Amino acid sequence: MSYLLFMDESGHDHRTMPYEVRGGIALHAGELWPFIQSMRESEEAAFGAHLSDYGSELKGYKLLDKKRFAWAAQDATLDDVARRKHALSFLNRGVRRESPTRVEFTAFGQGCMLMAQSVFRILRDHDATVFACAVPRGIGRRPPGSTELLRKDHVFLLERYFYFLEEKRDHGLLVMDQSEKKADRQFVSLLRRYFTLTNTGRYRTVWIVPAPLFVSSDMSYPIQAADVCIYCINWGFRMPARGMSAEGRPEIGQEYGPWLAQLQFKGQGYRDGRVYDTYGIVYVPDPYTAREA
Repeated sequence: MSYLLFMDESGHDHRTMPYEVRGGIALHAGELWPFIQSMRESEEAAFGAHLSDYGSELKGYKLLDKKRFAWAAQDATLDDVARRKHALSFLNRGVRRESPTRVEFTAFGQGCMLMAQSVFRILRDHDATVFACAVPRGIGRRPPGSTELLRKDHVFLLERYFYFLEEKRDHGLLVMDQSEKKADRQFVSLLRRYFTLTNTGRYRTVWIVPAPLFVSSDMSYPIQAADVCIYCINWGFRMPARGMSAEGRPEIGQEYGPWLAQLQFKGQGYRDGRVYDTYGIVYVPDPYTAREA
């Protein structure tokens, strides 16, 4: 059996998010089906239905948008039966293009809060591990001569995943959210060059399978869970001592920051004969500095 790192990204439009974040969750293959079942059960418990039946999916910006927080808090907490009833009515009104009632807005908002919390509990219960790399928003274009090199933040992300797999003594796959084909092909090309043309990359193929798989997020609960994690890192996980101190959203940081700190990889790395503590979430102020050729 092996591990699968389900990957997504956040803030790559460089518009509204504080950072550009890429990363995801690592699950052992033996936990994959139980994880999917838990996600399905929790989704139905929160909303009374599966969002895919309504042309939607579990994404960070949908579950944790500021409006969802406002809807959830506008009235008293509904009991489980009432929440599911009115959240389902909310979804069906959307299909009919009707305006939901106040209680339906409340129920759907509370369902979103419950589902986001459930995602992190499910990740913990199925021994998932979080990996991510963040860079400042609008970091700028690649400098001349760097277009064929994998960015430093992405190298660090793969480094942490390698350390994790090395510790587990097991192989790992990369499973990525399919987005725009041109961008996907470009990223795969950079990965291929890293894993075949650099000494470090070649060494890391001992544990990392250097051929990513692509899936559609609306049909993959692990990718959706990764999206929620990456969104929460963007808005609610900070490392001020390392320079990651952009203004975030306290309601996300207070609720999900501790979860992310708990779920991220913690282990030991090594470089130049030195062993050091390393973590799954890394902030890189400048992703274009020199790296091994």
